Amino acid sequence: MEWKDKKCRCRWANPKNERYIRYHDDEWGVPVYDDQRLFEMLVLESFQAGLTWECVLNKQDAFRKAFDDFDLEKVCTYDEAKMVSLQNNSDIIRNKLKIKAAVNNANVFKEIQNEYGSFSNYLWHWTEGEVIYEKGLANSSLSDAVSSDLKKRGMKFVGTTIIYAYMQAVGIIYSHEEGCFLEHKECYKKR
Repeated sequence: MEWKDKKCRCRWANPKNERYIRYHDDEWGVPVYDDQRLFEMLVLESFQAGLTWECVLNKQDAFRKAFDDFDLEKVCTYDEAKMVSLQNNSDIIRNKLKIKAAVNNANVFKEIQNEYGSFSNYLWHWTEGEVIYEKGLANSSLSDAVSSDLKKRGMKFVGTTIIYAYMQAVGIIYSHEEGCFLEHKECYKKR
């Protein structure tokens, strides 16, 4: 691919979408420990099911507005009327099941926070706080285990592929492709 800045990137990054390029360069694979950001990314990844990440990312600002900046306390209290208003919001992905899952998952997320002190503690305990470096996978034994546990706790739209993508997005799994200027661990440490 031709990149204006001559930096090679992962094949999935669309060189014609500046937002996507910034996401690739500045966010994807960077470790996240903030629960609000972890919640936002979990909701967005669940909305990706059956779609492309680029489609979801392009609607991120609209999602933030629609979901009260992913304020966990507010999302936990969404009632049927709020969910219907989200289904009628043409700026976001209006899938009824995904919207219901987002509210349900917010409540499970909160339960996990109460159990572990933070969702970040829960999520990072799976790797004992270490970043996993691997490429070319869509799921793994790690994503299988996390997905299974989240489902047992009652979360929806958290299959192993979604959870693997989520863990890549929030930096638990570092997967920049061969040839990408961010491929090597040294690049990760400099960001």
